[in-house]
Amino acid sequence: MADEPGKVDLKTIKKSVEEHYSAVAEGKLKSCCETSKVAGDDLYNIATQASGYDPRDLAEIPEGANLGLGCGDPTTKADLQPGHTVLDLGSGAGVDCFLAARRVGPQGRVIGVDMTDAMLARARENAQRSGITNVEFRKGEIENLPVESGTVDRIISNCVINLSPDKARVFGEAFRVLKPGGAITISDIVSYGPVPQAIRADVEAWAGCAAGALEREEYLGVIRKAGFAVVTVLKDKPYDYRRGPNYGFTSITVRAVK
Repeated sequence: MADEPGKVDLKTIKKSVEEHYSAVAEGKLKSCCETSKVAGDDLYNIATQASGYDPRDLAEIPEGANLGLGCGDPTTKADLQPGHTVLDLGSGAGVDCFLAARRVGPQGRVIGVDMTDAMLARARENAQRSGITNVEFRKGEIENLPVESGTVDRIISNCVINLSPDKARVFGEAFRVLKPGGAITISDIVSYGPVPQAIRADVEAWAGCAAGALEREEYLGVIRKAGFAVVTVLKDKPYDYRRGPNYGFTSITVRAVK
C-alpha cells in the first residue's frame, strides 16, 4: 500500500501533524507546507489560489476562518440544501463550516470535527464572535468520528484526509455516518508516479501534505471499497511544488454517493 508510512511510527505521524497545525492555528506558521523546500509564502499563495473560493463568499464568513490550508472548494460542489446536516472532516478554523452554514440555513446544522485543540478554540471563537449558531465544533479524529451512524446528509473535507495514515478507516467512518443517499465531497492532495520512499518516510512531509498522499487511482479505489458509488472527479489541478522527474502531486475534488 502506498500509504504505508515506512519506518515512521504512526503515533509519531499523528503527533507531528497535530503539533504542526497547532502552530498554524496559533500563528507561528503561515502555511501547512512551510516545512517543504519551497518557501512557505509561495506555498501559501499556491494553496490560496488553488482553493478556488469565491471572494464574495469569503467576505461573508468570520475574519480569520480561512487560514489558507485548503486545496479546493468542496462546499460549492456538495449540493448543500436548506435543512441539511453537514459534517466537515478536519474543520480547522472553520472556513468550510461557515460557508456550509450559509447554505443549509438556520434549519440546518454543520458539525466540524478536528483533533487539534488550538484549531477548535479558534473555530469556536470565530463562531461566537460572529453569532453563528448553526455550527458546532467537536474534538475527534477522522478515523473515529464522534458522530452517530446514519445522521449526516453531506460530508465535506478540504486537504485533510491525505494527513491520515489510515484512509480506508476514514472513508469507512464517512460511509457509516452518512444517511442512505448522502454524499461526500472532498478536495485533497493525491500523487502520480513513484514518489520516493524518502518523502514517504519524512515526518515533516506528512504534515506538509506530501508523504501521505495516495496515488490518484488508489485513492479513488479506497473510496469505492468503503462502499461509495458514483465516484466522480470534479476537479484535478497539478502542483509544481515537490514535483520530481517522474512523480508529482495534484489537488483533486471528488464526489461520491452512499
